[in-house]
Amino acid sequence: MIRIKTPYEIEQMRHTCRLAAEALRMIEPHVQPGITTQQLNDICHQFILDHGAVPSPLNYRGFPKSICTSVNQQVCHGIPSSRVLREGDIVNVDITTNLNGFHGDTSRTFAVGTISSKAAKCIDVARNCLDIGIRAIRTGGHVGDIGAAIAAYARLQHCSVVREYCGHGIGRDFHEDPAVMHFGEAGQGALLRPGMIFTIEPMINLGKAAIRHLPDKWTVVTQDHSLSAQFEHTILITAEGYEVLTDIDQVYSSSSQESAA
Repeated sequence: MIRIKTPYEIEQMRHTCRLAAEALRMIEPHVQPGITTQQLNDICHQFILDHGAVPSPLNYRGFPKSICTSVNQQVCHGIPSSRVLREGDIVNVDITTNLNGFHGDTSRTFAVGTISSKAAKCIDVARNCLDIGIRAIRTGGHVGDIGAAIAAYARLQHCSVVREYCGHGIGRDFHEDPAVMHFGEAGQGALLRPGMIFTIEPMINLGKAAIRHLPDKWTVVTQDHSLSAQFEHTILITAEGYEVLTDIDQVYSSSSQESAA
């Protein structure tokens, strides 16, 4: 069941999403060669606590850390550890905050120092896929419009979309309906209605789409060892179009009319 948020819930979602975005921006200067993913976790954990929230991933279905850190060929759900980030790595930092009982979810793939042209392409395509997915949103449109637009662009760039993981509704629960696939057919899927809040979070591989799990049962990696990148925002559907709740830099238009211009 898709939950249409009340005005009170929407305002609470704005607060928690802003905090998640602020945490992601805060951690950016720390993503440097020589730091461990555990250190990134600890910095984010304390920042979130200091702002009156708790990290949503911690102990969620047994996940042992406060953020996800997925490096190079790791697609998602990488567990922070003593792994040292090195020059040329790319790392996705995925942050979800629980503030006053509401969850805000965002992620970004960072370059660690100077990276290769292949790594830069992977990041650029993933970022563009998120942008294209967001700009496909129209009130009265369908969830399938988002996935169709993302997959079409990824194909043009000779990249692949991971199919096993998707965006999701979010609010009082970390994961809610609808599932927001990053592939599919335009005009299909749930109708986009004002008051819906969900994430878009395409995972883009330079190689093939196939994935596998590491023995820790959380970390997902590309089967062919190709690089993978991901970006994520939490989006509110409005009567006019959409509002990207985790966009504190105001990159996105908040109306369908403006986004279509």
